[in-house]
Amino acid sequence: MSKIFRDKTLGGSSKRHNIDFQVPMTMQPVEHLPSPFGAPNLSDSELRETAYEILVGACRSSGTRPLTYIPQSEKPERAPTVTPSASLQRSLTSSAASRVKKALGLKTTSSFSSKRRVAAVGGGDEGQGQGRVKKAVTTGELIRVQMRVSEQTDSRIRRALLRVAAGQLGRRMESMVLPLELLQQFRSPDFPNQLEFEAWQRRNLKVLEAGLLVHPHLPLEKTNTTAQQLRQIIRGALEKPIETGKHSESIQLLRGVVMSLACRSFDASTSETCHWADGFPLNLRLYQVLLEACFDINEETTIIEEVDEVLELIKKTWAILGLNQMLHDLCFSWVLFHHYVVTGQVEIDLLFASNNLLIQIEKDAKAITDPVHSEVLSSTLSLILGWAEKRLLAYRDTFHSGNIESMQSVVSLGVLSAKILVEDISHEYRKKRKEINVTRERVETYIRSSLSTAFAQKMEKMNSGKRKSKNQNSSLPALSILAQDVSELALNEKEIFSPILKSWHPLAAGVAVATLHSCYGNELKQYITGISELTPDAVKVLRAADKLEKDLVQIAVEDAADSDDGGKSIIQEMPPYEAEAVMANLVKSWIKTRVDRLKEWTDRNLQQEVWNPQANKKRFAPSAVEVLQIIDETLEAFFLLPIPMHPVLLPELMTGFDRCLQHYILKTKSGCGGRSTYIPSMPALTRCSTGSKFHGVFKKKEKSQITQKRKSQVETPNGDNSLGIPQLCVRINTLQQIRTELRVLEKRMIAHLENTECTLTESIANGTGKKFELSKAACGEGIQQLCEAMAYKIIFHDLSHILWDGLYVGEVSSSRIDPFLQELEQYLEIVSSTVHDRVRTRVITDIMKASFDGFLLILLAGGPSRAFTQHDSEIIGEDFKFLTELFWSNGDGLPADLINKFSTTVKSILALLRTDTESLIEQFRRMILEIYSSSAKSKLPLPPTSAQWDPTEPNTILRVLCYRNDEMAAKFLKKTYNLPKKL
Repeated sequence: MSKIFRDKTLGGSSKRHNIDFQVPMTMQPVEHLPSPFGAPNLSDSELRETAYEILVGACRSSGTRPLTYIPQSEKPERAPTVTPSASLQRSLTSSAASRVKKALGLKTTSSFSSKRRVAAVGGGDEGQGQGRVKKAVTTGELIRVQMRVSEQTDSRIRRALLRVAAGQLGRRMESMVLPLELLQQFRSPDFPNQLEFEAWQRRNLKVLEAGLLVHPHLPLEKTNTTAQQLRQIIRGALEKPIETGKHSESIQLLRGVVMSLACRSFDASTSETCHWADGFPLNLRLYQVLLEACFDINEETTIIEEVDEVLELIKKTWAILGLNQMLHDLCFSWVLFHHYVVTGQVEIDLLFASNNLLIQIEKDAKAITDPVHSEVLSSTLSLILGWAEKRLLAYRDTFHSGNIESMQSVVSLGVLSAKILVEDISHEYRKKRKEINVTRERVETYIRSSLSTAFAQKMEKMNSGKRKSKNQNSSLPALSILAQDVSELALNEKEIFSPILKSWHPLAAGVAVATLHSCYGNELKQYITGISELTPDAVKVLRAADKLEKDLVQIAVEDAADSDDGGKSIIQEMPPYEAEAVMANLVKSWIKTRVDRLKEWTDRNLQQEVWNPQANKKRFAPSAVEVLQIIDETLEAFFLLPIPMHPVLLPELMTGFDRCLQHYILKTKSGCGGRSTYIPSMPALTRCSTGSKFHGVFKKKEKSQITQKRKSQVETPNGDNSLGIPQLCVRINTLQQIRTELRVLEKRMIAHLENTECTLTESIANGTGKKFELSKAACGEGIQQLCEAMAYKIIFHDLSHILWDGLYVGEVSSSRIDPFLQELEQYLEIVSSTVHDRVRTRVITDIMKASFDGFLLILLAGGPSRAFTQHDSEIIGEDFKFLTELFWSNGDGLPADLINKFSTTVKSILALLRTDTESLIEQFRRMILEIYSSSAKSKLPLPPTSAQWDPTEPNTILRVLCYRNDEMAAKFLKKTYNLPKKL
């Protein structure tokens, strides 16, 4: 970086990673960073004033024009107080872009901000009085404002330097001790008040103490009497102010002691250069204060546009502070980095610029021989490295897709700092560790640490979830969920973080997945050692582990496609889980035990069941109890298992256990369908349009589909109607008998049915193509399914031409419920005379529930052929009352409280139909705002379709509005969601 502030730039080193995220940076909590340059016993304001004095003195010493001072009483309004050196007098310009900013990769400040700052320094805008000439805006004046130095203080400093220059012609500033000279030039009357004078005197004495005693250029021996004498003088002066001025005895005594200490040299000779501000780390702390003037006082995250001119002046202090280009780069890099951190980590350009300076420091560090310089470099880089690694050792907690660009600079900071510390400062590395790639080693450490931390967090979350759901059924075991989480973690790592880290490590994604593979493998090993037989949980865990391993290996292979070894080193870190082999052995043992037991029953009792009520006087299958006695100990364990995990196991499975299940359980309910089989699909949301003729086309199409469905389900090879209502009643009776004999088995089946995984495959054993449907092999679910299937078949299939195709189509008053009730009553008589007494109430209840569901479906999802006015609610309410009276049957039917229980939802929806449109719209808006809060203020989100109709749920109210036949509802739906009148 030795030429960074000249005409040359950093070139390629200042280019960013090719990522463009248009996401605003989020303000981070302000962090406190200890200074690597120590904390001298001087306040920030004292450091600023001292640094400013050094800057003005250095510029005076190096300037070509002498300083001249005009007393305040003689100064005209338009004249400046002091005519400074040429460097300070240079006017500010903004014609060319800053070379420093370009070199560091910093963006250019807006012209408005620059003009505002210039106006503030120059004393106002152009519109002020025409008879008054504005001050010239100079670099020196800008620095004064940036360093918050008052004009009065600036005037006093320049006046003192003029006096010093007049009395010591030809002497350079490096041969003087500036605080001493200032103490000699002023007395108490030169200050507005005594307190200000005393504060000024204390500051200069503290500067002498810091530069000559606390942080001397050359180490002081404890026996040095001059140093002891200076301590006594300063201690006394801090307690009681001393008399200052040219002829003060106190000052003369102080001068002798100070010059003796300041002019020491390594060879014990007297040096012409005074060393009072070049001791480490005081000099760097003062220089840091000067560099901070490069930041806009109005926008603390912005480097001023005049940074080139300001730095040119600041560099003139090098001779006094004992600095060079490398130390300048180091200090400037720290200042940029420190400003980025303490301003909330918002301006990523600062971090990028600090990193660019470190690139040059890395080159210069190889030539460092001074142990003090090495120590300063080490302490500064250690702080930067510590800050960076705090984020990089768990970078997933800090970075995400919205701030990933900043990660590049943070990684670069960490890697460069570690590389300089190890390769250029560590002598042990130079001797013993030349073969180590520090960059790759550090990045690999970051990856492994971050992914291990992320995995530990997933484990903690899993363990916490286990404790919370100890007494609850879970559809997936913990390790299966963990495998899914790890797979998602790996994909997220590959997509977001690995492209950044690949700049420093060619196998970044491979290292990440290898770490996750190892972490999950350790947990899997412990799990496998604890299982002795196949269980549903064991199958799920092993299958999840196998899938995870394939995903991780695939990522590693893709990442290593261009590597030298093709990714062999990474793959070698991933020993196979062998989950399939473990699962296969467990499944074989499990199947053999249970199939043998089922074969005994199959050979003795298997026969084809007949579901015709005329062929069986008892109206249920007598062999049902016997099959349940055998599957009692097998069905609960096997029922939920996704067994066909390996083709070799299929023949044994299909010729044994599945044959029995097909004949005695699956056959009972197979092909009967369920609730979802018969309910028509939800039509899309539309606005009301009663004049549309599209419903006729829809009705015809739907009838054709239903007819086809009937043919496929009802017709059998021998022409028997095996799925008629009487036949379904016999199936229900059979399962009811099974439940009566084995109530415990029924509870087990129902508990496991909801989480069963269905698997269909071709038979390998005999080539007959039988289906393998273990998820449907449950008696408890069969009763529920058959009752529900019969109920919904009656309502939505057999009576569809009356209900779905007729009820309330067109005018409500001319398409009422009476025809539907007449047909439904006939079906109820057939069911009541056929079904078992113990399930009769349940079957009738399911038919009632299905009819209520059909009624609600007509009202809330009946398609564009239906529309209701608020007045229609009276007719609809009366029809629903007729429907409930059919099931009550004057007290001979279902209990009134049962009817009331299941009619609650319908009644609540009827209340919505009676509500006026304006109230419905207001209620809908309020619900949406409560659910979506601030995100719904600009536009109301469309609520998702709910599983159950509910008047307190926005989707239900929206559907009432969709079928509300009035202008207000139509306009609201058009404006809010642009719903069409018809599809």
